[in-house]
Amino acid sequence: MSLINNLGLGIILALVLSKTKFFKSLILNRRIGAVEKIALCCIFGSLGIMATYTGVPVKGALANFRAIGVVVGGMLGGFWVGLGAGLLAGIHRWAIDIGGFTAVACAIATVLEGAIGGIAARYVKNSSYKWLKAFMVTVLSQMVQMAIILVVAKPFEQALDLVKLIALPMITINSIGSALFMLIIEGIFAEQQRIGASKAHLALRIANKTLPIMRNGFNEVTLEKVAKIILSMTGVAAVAFTDKSKILVHLGAGADHHKPNNNILTDATRKALQTRKYQVASNHSEVGCRHDGCRLNSAVIVPLFVRKEIIGTMKLYSEETNGIDEVDIELAQGLAHLFSTQMELSIIDEQARLLEKAELKALQAQINPHFLFNAINTIVSFCRTKPDEARSLLIHLGDFFRKNLNTIKDFVSLNDEIEHIKSYVAIEKARFGDKLKVEYDIGNIKCKIPPLTLQPLVENAIKHGLLGKAGGGIVKVSAFYHKDEIRILVEDNGIGIEEGKCKNLLKPEESNKGIALLNINSRLKNAFGNAYGLEIKSKPGYGTTVCVRVPAVKRSEVA
Repeated sequence: MSLINNLGLGIILALVLSKTKFFKSLILNRRIGAVEKIALCCIFGSLGIMATYTGVPVKGALANFRAIGVVVGGMLGGFWVGLGAGLLAGIHRWAIDIGGFTAVACAIATVLEGAIGGIAARYVKNSSYKWLKAFMVTVLSQMVQMAIILVVAKPFEQALDLVKLIALPMITINSIGSALFMLIIEGIFAEQQRIGASKAHLALRIANKTLPIMRNGFNEVTLEKVAKIILSMTGVAAVAFTDKSKILVHLGAGADHHKPNNNILTDATRKALQTRKYQVASNHSEVGCRHDGCRLNSAVIVPLFVRKEIIGTMKLYSEETNGIDEVDIELAQGLAHLFSTQMELSIIDEQARLLEKAELKALQAQINPHFLFNAINTIVSFCRTKPDEARSLLIHLGDFFRKNLNTIKDFVSLNDEIEHIKSYVAIEKARFGDKLKVEYDIGNIKCKIPPLTLQPLVENAIKHGLLGKAGGGIVKVSAFYHKDEIRILVEDNGIGIEEGKCKNLLKPEESNKGIALLNINSRLKNAFGNAYGLEIKSKPGYGTTVCVRVPAVKRSEVA
């Protein structure tokens, strides 16, 4: 019962620790350097030390929950963190005056427990149910501790008597404690994922509104419109854009002295321009604004590029010290990549002319924001390493835009629809490589179909059929005559669809996920009659086939 009471104290401490910004930043840091590892060693080693002081005296020894801190520390921070925390808590256990006859054995065991947690880290890093893994690892580490007490502590009879008494409660309580601690840590990651998902959705919404505006170039008028959108849709205190020497736009807090056409005021912005890398200013001193009364106390500054040349920066400010976190940085980088790439796209005359003719509503209605976001980021990643491929992808992206925006026509040729698919596939292959293969067998068949009939089917085959399958697979687009109609097949060898779901995909009253399929099927029936449309066949584990049935026409009618 005393152990349970002490464990409750430890869990409360873990909850309080999990709410601190410092601990969250350490746990969420993707790149743990030497400084972060030392900090984690100190935190989890201190938890072990606290467990020693709150231990329950039992027959010349201490029953405690010291294993929780060092095991969880190792599982979160890796081998060196676990070993460091174990050494810190273990040496303390040996050195204090209340050591008892198990001091040396417990010190050795504590070090090994931390090392066991660190070794386990590499196997549970990306796995689910980490709390269960923590439970099992702690069971193992506590069994090792009991074995060490039997081997090292003297006299053996006293050690054996002690182990018989404390083994079961210590193994049980420490293991439950580690599982609870890991659940608390997983809560931090879950919270970060929720925030990240929200910010990603926010970035897409901002992109939808700002990308058409950014087509008009990098100038004060365009940037002011973009800054207003960002400021209204985010919780930042201020938004600013600069060129390489002066402020172009600054909206929000500090606008009274961060005025357009003034020279750049902040040191962090100058550093971002010099290093060509994003900068984070965590406090007012790092922001570097020398104006008295400036309320801007932290910021993220991201460079903007066009064809590898830096043209300026985008800055998101906060009025709080340390007000910029990892999610804010990713949001700023994502927006900067989008803006930079959009400006590169605007330089290409043909794509620019096509985009200028597009209406915003058509763009928003036809282009999937997730695909656009991923495509642009893929192209950005290629701009430096594979410029020729990036240029080719830009052309494909432009073709894809053109086909999407060319939906004012009632019908397009089968060849045009195939070219639309090829533009889409070229961009997706750049992301997924050899996992994705697409084959075409159209032959000399010619017909006209409603626009955006086949491309969404291929997209569905890739996203819902192949990407969920280990190793990817193949999509095949084929066409042939069947009696007095033409049948166009989009087949994949992906994961397939359950029979019950497959039957409901084309039922408006029962389907809640097949909106694209319903739309295509409806347009086909409206164009050609109820005898035509889509047919879907699928077998889980083997793939899906979607058949597009349209009436055959005379060759002269297709020209």
